[in-house]
Amino acid sequence: MRELNADRPDKTDCPFTVDAGHYQLEMDFANLTCNRPNAERGNVRSTSAEFAPMNVKVGLLNDLDFQLVFTPYRWERTVDRDAGTTARNAGFDGITPRFKLNLMGNDGGFFALALIPFAKLPWSKGSLGNGAVEGGLGIPFSFDIPGWDVGFQTTWHANHNSVGDGHHTEFDNSVSVGHRLVGKLSLSAEYFSNCSMERGAGAVDTVDVWLTYQANKHVRLDGGVYMGVTSAADDWHPWIGMTRRF
Repeated sequence: MRELNADRPDKTDCPFTVDAGHYQLEMDFANLTCNRPNAERGNVRSTSAEFAPMNVKVGLLNDLDFQLVFTPYRWERTVDRDAGTTARNAGFDGITPRFKLNLMGNDGGFFALALIPFAKLPWSKGSLGNGAVEGGLGIPFSFDIPGWDVGFQTTWHANHNSVGDGHHTEFDNSVSVGHRLVGKLSLSAEYFSNCSMERGAGAVDTVDVWLTYQANKHVRLDGGVYMGVTSAADDWHPWIGMTRRF
């Protein structure tokens, strides 16, 4: 079997697939998102929490796996101080099927590259989500640098407009770097940037840091935080989670 690789906990997916005939569970035990009022959001404060959001993978072929991403339970609270209103929503929050096709480097080599086509299905409860079908294509790639984990990704999205009908294009770009601290403990950092072609949309940039602990060849634990560096980005998003291969 290959070395354990996961698309979590950063936003930069890895280009490696799950071995054929095996399964992999990647999940947060829980996470929290906090947003304060600012120039982008106005006088609105929002908080949300997700419990056991996960990516369930199955290896289909040597270079192809299928993935199902979903959030069993999401809770959110939004307070508009100017309007004097408070909105609460909770429940199941959508499902995203994906495939990952490795094009090179799956079993060794200096460079690895994959394609990840995906579609978001509007199977959310209540007012969660936007009720629209969305999709896109992720292109993760990495370099084998001894002692370091270095990954990159570019992703194209076709997302529903925030106002009215129709879709618009968005692009994500990210770079992730990790290095072992001591023993089985590693420290990683990432810079993520989202650019939307929708009129009036602001740039979403974050700096993300986390620790991973390689418990054994099939289990990895992690915890960290995404930190927004632009007004349109979430202010804070801490999490704790795991990867388990079967």
